[in-house]
Amino acid sequence: MCLDKRCFRSIYLGAVLVLISISVFPQGSLSQTPDVDSKADQTLRKMSDYLAQLQQFKIKTENMLEIVLTSGQKIQYDNQLDIAIKRPNKLRVSREGEVYDQEFYYNGETLTQYSQGDNYYATIKAPPTLDKALDFAIETLHIEAPGGDLIYSNSYEILMEDVISGFYVGMSIVDGVNCHHLAYRKDEVDWQIWIEDGDKPLPKKFVITTKWLTGAPQYTISVKSWDLSPKLKDDYFTFVPPKDAQKIGFIRYTN
Repeated sequence: MCLDKRCFRSIYLGAVLVLISISVFPQGSLSQTPDVDSKADQTLRKMSDYLAQLQQFKIKTENMLEIVLTSGQKIQYDNQLDIAIKRPNKLRVSREGEVYDQEFYYNGETLTQYSQGDNYYATIKAPPTLDKALDFAIETLHIEAPGGDLIYSNSYEILMEDVISGFYVGMSIVDGVNCHHLAYRKDEVDWQIWIEDGDKPLPKKFVITTKWLTGAPQYTISVKSWDLSPKLKDDYFTFVPPKDAQKIGFIRYTN
């Protein structure tokens, strides 16, 4: 069995793409009416409305991806993300972990992915708004973004696509913060979210469980900090290639 970084990169990517396809894109009937209790629905809407009115912010997260080997053994991969957003059309992400060390830049005109370890980058013209750029990155470039639903301007609408049921679990404590715990089901996945109590209903934790894959692997996002008043200049979101960095092309996918 191969245990080096390059070997597991393809396994990791495949697992993430499965999570994306069932957490972001519609899977069931769009006509079905979800069975969601009112408290869960109101809490999720409140979070979505609050996030939508934030014009700029920075987040630090710790994420954990599980994969299941053919032997049935589970392996966990950890990574850290620093995310900066300036609406309506700026995004920068830095990701460090066992498999990937990457940066993403979106400045309203172009989208760039930079691999620090390999010192190569790819840049492509992108749509003019953050929502459309996220759709483009996921659907056309297959850039993985589990939990990216929370970045959209209407995260409620994205999260609720093809939800079958949802309920309010109760109050919980996440990293010392009182949170509302909500649980939802889709045909292929279950997902849970913990939302901070009070006048700043920020998501603190997000878990996606792939129900019908062997071992029911999970992807977990734990938000460690929010900065709601950063000083973000526009040039912070434009990539400047390091010395000797090699430019390559994105692979585009079409349905």
